[in-house]
Amino acid sequence: MGLDFGAKTVGVAISDPLLITAQGIEIIRRERENKLRQTLARIEELIQEYEVGEIVLGLPKNMNDTLGERAELSLAFQEKLERRTGLPVTMWDERLTTVAAEQTMIEAGLRREERREHVDKIAACLILQGYLDKTRKNRSN
Repeated sequence: MGLDFGAKTVGVAISDPLLITAQGIEIIRRERENKLRQTLARIEELIQEYEVGEIVLGLPKNMNDTLGERAELSLAFQEKLERRTGLPVTMWDERLTTVAAEQTMIEAGLRREERREHVDKIAACLILQGYLDKTRKNRSN
């Protein structure tokens, strides 16, 4: 499972059973940034439904490779996910995934309102796909 953790939303992607491709499945909307109980409960439901064995969580590093406030919040969310689900949570550098997601949707001809609706789900796909590609490459070497 790939997650793009944001202030108001969490984009969710799942891989196929062969761990080759990532598909976006939903965006979990949050009422308030500091309230995570419902978000974690929904993630647990998706873990059960899709038989998830590992979570890949985007780590929003700064362009100079430092960790800012959003990255620190993501690391805290990683700890909560691991405690609550018992699954390993791998952090994945997500720099420019939102930009890439926006560009993909622009090229597909989606209007700004439609792009806003899907960007987090596509970003979660890019996070998970990057991880899948890297792990598959490492296994073949």
